[in-house]
Amino acid sequence: MTTLERTVPVRVLAADPFLRAGLESALYGRGEFAGADGGVAVLAVDEVDDAAVEAIRTAKERNATVLVVTGKVDAPRAARAIEAGACGVLRREQACEQTLVSAVRAAATGHGTMPPDLLSDLFDARQAAPAAPTLDARERDVLRMVADGHETAEIASALAYSARTVTTIVHDITHRLRLRNRAHAVAFAVRQGLI
Repeated sequence: MTTLERTVPVRVLAADPFLRAGLESALYGRGEFAGADGGVAVLAVDEVDDAAVEAIRTAKERNATVLVVTGKVDAPRAARAIEAGACGVLRREQACEQTLVSAVRAAATGHGTMPPDLLSDLFDARQAAPAAPTLDARERDVLRMVADGHETAEIASALAYSARTVTTIVHDITHRLRLRNRAHAVAFAVRQGLI
């Protein structure tokens, strides 16, 4: 594949400084990628847990396309990353320079990346039965306050979020669960026992 005609902004997000340095070295030395926000966020995590989901959502709020590089991943964890807004998932042990560069290129052009076995497992799981709706702790907290009649600014102040974050959380819930509005989201969450 030829290099892209423009420099793609890529930000590597990793708690481990050695892992971050390795990923940056593999990407930034190529000339087609530059360390900057607003393009592709490569998020390196041990597993897709609550903290990783939060990091994916934060990067999405900053208009980044998120590629997750993780140590532990199975179909449910991959689904959780995708539902949070990641465009692709790579296993850390498979993330050699060539596969990493290919995945970042794909993300930069709006395409996703997924190990074939995970893609197959995800497809089989979706075909077998629709997943029960779930909300993470942050989503439950926001919906509880919406149910109590609080406005966006009040929720943001009480939970120490920005108003934009609260709006994004509610939008993500309504979009993911295919609900019409805030009231529908609250009613649905109550009926399903989610809040």
